[in-house]
This record gives sequence, structure tokens and C-alpha cells, in this order.
Amino acid sequence: EQMRMSISVAGAILGYLELTKHDTINHITGISRIDQSSHLLLDKFTLRNLEIIHPAFEGGSSLASTIDKCETPMGARMLRRWVAMPLKSPEEIQKRQDIVTDLLTGEELLDLCSDYLKEVGDLERLVAKIGVGRISPREMNQLKTSLATIPYIMEFCSKSGENLKNFAQHLNPCTELVESIGKSLNPDAPAILNKGNVIASGVCQELDELRQLSLHGKDLLVQMQQREIEATGIPTLKIGFNNVFGYYIEVSKSYKDKTPENWIRKQTLVNGERYITPELKEYEEKIMGAEERIAELESDIYSTLLAEAGAYIKHIQIDAHYLATLDVLYSFAKSSKLYNYSKPV
Repeated sequence: EQMRMSISVAGAILGYLELTKHDTINHITGISRIDQSSHLLLDKFTLRNLEIIHPAFEGGSSLASTIDKCETPMGARMLRRWVAMPLKSPEEIQKRQDIVTDLLTGEELLDLCSDYLKEVGDLERLVAKIGVGRISPREMNQLKTSLATIPYIMEFCSKSGENLKNFAQHLNPCTELVESIGKSLNPDAPAILNKGNVIASGVCQELDELRQLSLHGKDLLVQMQQREIEATGIPTLKIGFNNVFGYYIEVSKSYKDKTPENWIRKQTLVNGERYITPELKEYEEKIMGAEERIAELESDIYSTLLAEAGAYIKHIQIDAHYLATLDVLYSFAKSSKLYNYSKPV
């Protein structure tokens, strides 16, 4: 409350988002400043001259690129923040070192940590997409896979020393959301919602029925055509479709006298006649409306799932922070082992 300039800056940021019509910002759950009493802020000249983030010349190496063994994009971003804003507190630095030491106590710990982290996607980006309502079905499945890995990471941490045991307590597996995504979405859902085949079978009875109609529509037409051939005795009868009349029954002129009275003549051709029937028109309405209704139902179900995911934004953000932190510490341990680094005092 005492930082009036900070409040002005925060207001300017939010004002810019409002001005540019970014009004869906549920993922912005707080605004904070970097505390210079706890971090050393390196200026751009220091960062450049010490080659901390970028090398001084093309093809060279930087500190960040040398020690970056992270398995996740959010871990790699956090590592760059850490080396650009080093901690001032020896106690906080010691806590990080202790976790690195724990990870280095056994060969299998590093491998196991790597295996779990590889399953975690970019939760920071995914949760932001949930906040603005732009997460795709494929990304929603990536979110499920990432969250489903958390229970295994929690178990791993609980068996890896006191420091990581405390670390695990901050993680939330969001079990109900994982179950909802698993039940609602096809495992191979496409990247774009309107591509179809997003929602799993068994979620909506109407959707399942419409899919059956859409998938087996040609089979039903063949059955209808065969039934009419047998009923009328017209062997050349066929069912066709065009954009003007929709579905129709076509009969050659030599058989037009055999057509039933309830058939409605729609078009006269040089060599035949085209008819429609109430059954054929009913079928046409179903098949033509099926795709549109399928898209509508899938969109509604996905919107409900997206709203459910929105309730977990804060939890997922906390998970993302701690998983990224674990990833950076894993990267430090991996680099220490690879380059034979010693723990500084």
C-alpha cells in the first residue's frame, strides 16, 4: 500500500491489457515486484560481459546454456531468471544446495527425476491459455498428462530426503480435473476444436447417436436403395445427391410407370426422372444437420470442461512453480555430475 509508484505501474499494465481488449485475464492471480533486498539485479552490461545468458560471439557458450539440463521449458526459463537475479541470502542458497546434494546421493534418483520431468509439459503456458480460454483439446490432454505425473513426483520427493519431502507438500495433483479430462476427451483429440472427434464416446448419448448416423450414413443409403429396388421391382433405381435438391431417387424412363404414387417427382431428365420420398427427406434432414449438431455438442461439452479447468488455475500455477524449481535443481545436479563440480561453501 505504501508503494504508490508500484501501484501506478501495476495499473498501467492492467490498463494496457484493457486497452488492447485482453479482458480475459483469469490467469493473472497477483502482481508482485522483485525484492532487491533478496536478489542481486544484474544490469545488461554485466549480463553481456560475463556471458551469463548469451555468448559474446556466435557459436560460443553462456553460463545458462552450459548448465541448462532442464527437462521442461518452464524450468529453462526459471534457470535463466535465477542466474540473472542471484540470491543474496546465504540461507536460501544453502537450501538449494541441500536439495542438489540430495539428488546426487544416488544414480537412480537423477534418472528417475528426469523420467518424471520429461512427462511434464509447459504448465505455465498451458494455464495461461486456460485463463484466456484458448487452450486446444490437444493441449488439454497435455495438461492431463502433466498433472497425472505429479503423484509420482510427490512420491519421489517424499523418499529423497527431508528437503524434497517438504517440497512435495506444495504440489497438488488436481485429481478431479485429471479424471474429468480423461473421461471427456479422446486421447488423440485434434489441435483444433472444430476438426471433430474431440469428445470421447459415452459422454453424451445424443453425440454418440449422431456420430453413428454420420459414420454409417452411406450404409443406410445403400440399405434404403436395396429395399426400394425390391419393393418396386426397378433394378436400375439409385439414390443420389446434389446441392440443389439434396438426396433423390433416380429412375430411368422405361421404369417410371412402376414408381409408387407417394413418390414426389422433383426433376425430369432426358433419360429418367428424379423423385423424393418423405423417408428420404427425413433422412436428409438428419444427415445434413448431424455434422452441425455434432460440432455444437462438442463445443458445449468442451466449454464446460474449460470452465472446470479455470477453477484450478491457481493450483496449477503453484504446481508449475514448484515443478520448474525442481527442474532447475535437477539441472544443477546433472551439471554437477557431468562437469565434476564441487559444492561451494
